[in-house]
Amino acid sequence: MSSVRVHTEPITVRTAGKGTYEITEQVSEVLTRSGITAGTLTAFVQHTSCSLIIMENADPTARRDLEKFFDRLVPENAPYFEHNDEGPDDMPSHIRMVLTRSSEVIPIADSRMQLGTWQGIFLFEHRNAAHRRKIAVTIIGS
Repeated sequence: MSSVRVHTEPITVRTAGKGTYEITEQVSEVLTRSGITAGTLTAFVQHTSCSLIIMENADPTARRDLEKFFDRLVPENAPYFEHNDEGPDDMPSHIRMVLTRSSEVIPIADSRMQLGTWQGIFLFEHRNAAHRRKIAVTIIGS
């Protein structure tokens, strides 16, 4: 019987403002360093104005359409937002994060994330300015 191991490692993603940033390769490198072959991987973003999503990674127009949809769904400068200490994208970025997710859990088998053919892991930046985003990656398995 093999013992359960836990590997935790941070990654940092530099953004250039609003948009989707693929982090699949960075997360996969953490998995490789862990030596874990079967289990689950959790990626958790440690911010309230960006999120993590699993999205199509083959055609960038799918991500652009998602970004445009969120711009329409949660517009900046809405007169009903009170929280705008950091500018017109402040409250919309928090709402966009709540509508998506702060973490993703991915099964691991044969030392690989079990993502579908066209799936990738993305940091979804909701702020207009560039940021350094921290993501905690935790892998549990054997």
